[in-house]
Amino acid sequence: MAARTESGFPEKFSPFIKRQIELARSMPDGARTVEVLERQYLRDDREDAVSSTEVLRHYEAMIPEVPGAERIYRTTILIEPTTTCAAHCRWCLRAQYDPLQLSDDQLRAFAVYCGQPERAGDLREVLVTGGDPLLVPKKIEFLLQSLAEHAPNIQKVRIGTRIPLQAPERVTDQLLDVLARFRDTAEIGIHINHTTELFPEVVEALKKVLATGVGMYNHTVLLRGVNDSKAELIDLCNQLRTLSIESHYLFHCVPMIGMGHHRTSVARGLSLASSLASSGEVSGRSRPVFALLTALGKVIPYEGTFVERDGMRLLVQTEFRYDERLRLNPGWKLPSSAIVGDDGRMLVWYEDAPDAE
Repeated sequence: MAARTESGFPEKFSPFIKRQIELARSMPDGARTVEVLERQYLRDDREDAVSSTEVLRHYEAMIPEVPGAERIYRTTILIEPTTTCAAHCRWCLRAQYDPLQLSDDQLRAFAVYCGQPERAGDLREVLVTGGDPLLVPKKIEFLLQSLAEHAPNIQKVRIGTRIPLQAPERVTDQLLDVLARFRDTAEIGIHINHTTELFPEVVEALKKVLATGVGMYNHTVLLRGVNDSKAELIDLCNQLRTLSIESHYLFHCVPMIGMGHHRTSVARGLSLASSLASSGEVSGRSRPVFALLTALGKVIPYEGTFVERDGMRLLVQTEFRYDERLRLNPGWKLPSSAIVGDDGRMLVWYEDAPDAE
């Protein structure tokens, strides 16, 4: 992954995605596949229409003494071994991040950091993201080994990836061997946003990963024109259930630079999530939870979550405490969009989006 330049976040297709688009264009019924893929990977001139309310990052939580590490939650810490991806999703949360490739020494230092007594009582989980960690299986193997050696408090290591969708040929025996070795610890978090992405090669790669014994869950990003319909989300949930992939989150698309045209309203997201939960067309084990990625972290909207509206802004009540956040990450700064309530719980303004194009 590269940081945005003056010309925007660089467009990047994997050979596999490019080939699928070309094949779909040649098929009488391929128009929807082309649309779904191009909306996710093809640069759009609307990315240049930047609003003053859009942000460079959805949150700031870097740990200065540990390169590539971020922390805002008590039990979970994030690490980015690489910021390189097989393809550039236009809705990428980390399009603004500077290029980064961690060395083995840096990965070991991260593991030691996680296992130090002042953190071991809280930390139980590592989220490995990027970039795409599965592009560097040797680094992932080294990280898993280092965590086992230096941070036995870490019970789960979640690895976020789109490699099975973007470059299924990279699901190699070497990668599968690593996952099988650490199947009791590792989990795979994947982003499948539409059933058209489940090409035969993709399904085969997913099944190979699942055969190693690792768990797999899916984060769907709600994207205008890609999956913002009840029927398509129901179809996706049911197909994921067939593949034994857990539907975890349905994420509202974040108000970041260049992403306005991808976003639905929060109300639309809530309506779709309600439809999935109450239609009787999706098994309870297959329903994703609708979530907002605010400047303070993930928030699941329930009654009382939205306490005020100011134009297109929603004031979101969270259960995150300011003193707790500083304890977890002393270098963390309160975002300008956030407020500390009288009870110590933080509130944060979140930018909504219109439903009309």
